[in-house]
Amino acid sequence: MTPFPGGIESLANGTLILSAAAALLYLPLQGREPSLRRTLVKTGSTALLALLAWIEGGPALLVAALALSAAGDAFLAQDGEKAFLAGLASFLAAHIAYVPLFLSAGDRLEILAGEPWRIALAALAIAGAAVLMRRLLPAAGPGMRVPVALYAAAILAMLLAAATVPSPVIVAGAALFVVSDSLLAAGRFLLASDSPGQRPVGAAVWITYYLAQVAIALGFLL
Repeated sequence: MTPFPGGIESLANGTLILSAAAALLYLPLQGREPSLRRTLVKTGSTALLALLAWIEGGPALLVAALALSAAGDAFLAQDGEKAFLAGLASFLAAHIAYVPLFLSAGDRLEILAGEPWRIALAALAIAGAAVLMRRLLPAAGPGMRVPVALYAAAILAMLLAAATVPSPVIVAGAALFVVSDSLLAAGRFLLASDSPGQRPVGAAVWITYYLAQVAIALGFLL
């Protein structure tokens, strides 16, 4: 059973399958040294989701957010602080694109009043962000504190906007994105680079990130 009409031979289903295959292929590569293959596989998984959104006539902001995320994947597949900052900027732009996309699809305050779990999710996200930032900012160092704080504000705004969207799948995708980015930040700033925890954290970051993007994309396209 395929999510889009036409079976696995259809362009939409084929693109989604290729995206998922690339994401699975990246898992054993994510702990290795940067290489062209590693970069192409990582970037391709999200770039194919952007292509899927375009093929299916999805909202322009969805296509843009996925394309910006793919650019962020390409940067984060490299080593070094410059690449990390470029990836951070790409994902910051992606979250900024997601905010108006979610608000345009949302029911604003009415849905929050009718479904209290959404308010609870927002409150949990705000509290979690405060706790995490209290640890992250000192560990990030003077040069990274402003970029990290800006990014945290953007992803929190993205989740709060997603809380107004009727589709629980999209809300779940946004929540997974927050989890993924929180794990990424913890691995980057709170764990030693040679820590045994880096491998499981890296795998968890990738799995939650890819599932987040798929949930958001399919939440709009289906």
